[in-house]
Amino acid sequence: MSGFTVSSTVEAVAIGNFDGMHLGHQALFEQAGTEGGIVVIEHYRATLTPHIYRARFTDLPVFFYDFDRIRDMSPEVFLEKLRFDFPSLRRIVVGEDFLFGAGRSGNVAMLERLFDGEVIAVPEVKLKEAPVHSRFIRLHIEKGEIETANAMLGHPYEIWGEAVAGQGIGKEKLVPTINLETSRFLLPKAGVYETQTCIGSTCYPSVTFVGHRETTDGSFALETHLIDHEIGEVKEKISIKWFHRLRENRKFDTLAALKRQIEKDIEAIREKR
Repeated sequence: MSGFTVSSTVEAVAIGNFDGMHLGHQALFEQAGTEGGIVVIEHYRATLTPHIYRARFTDLPVFFYDFDRIRDMSPEVFLEKLRFDFPSLRRIVVGEDFLFGAGRSGNVAMLERLFDGEVIAVPEVKLKEAPVHSRFIRLHIEKGEIETANAMLGHPYEIWGEAVAGQGIGKEKLVPTINLETSRFLLPKAGVYETQTCIGSTCYPSVTFVGHRETTDGSFALETHLIDHEIGEVKEKISIKWFHRLRENRKFDTLAALKRQIEKDIEAIREKR
């Protein structure tokens, strides 16, 4: 992974924003080939796979172009940059609606005229007639429609974060949880979810809550309980893979009632294993 590092070995690049690394993006990567690379035009607005997290969903090398540094380049100057950064470049892969250069003045037809190698424009990918785009995946996640989002992604939606201190009542009065703090990642609609929590390289079945703690202090929380596994001190980076929304967030009259519901949530996940 690099920013403006010259790569003399890459002969093909797929170019785009690639937030989510979804099925549509994977179609471009396939055309780049096993010896190709990925050029991410980084807008710093990615919320599905921000910055280097994109690299977790590909075996190809990932290179980042800061949008603010290239936005005023003409299409011709942008092509010159590509040739300089990738001197062995023979193939460019983009989506059929690809626009580039200052004011989005360049399109696929112009790219074909300017580039002396092969240009592959990949048609829009659809899933059951629904176009696969990052913006639609975000909408599904925001609605808690995780199965649909995962189908479009081609992999479970995953976020990363750091363990932080919680209320301190989970282990004693409810169930032990790991409280997470994350930034830049889009969080699903408030509620309780069937998830998988990964600590280091080990993943555990889990139930995860996201939203405001209506029954206790009302504060916003992202907390996960590892099912049938003890939780010790967590120092590694944590990721959560999301699979299914079990229920909405709601207020319970007592902690005991909340605990009973959490136990039901856990049992529902156990029954699916």
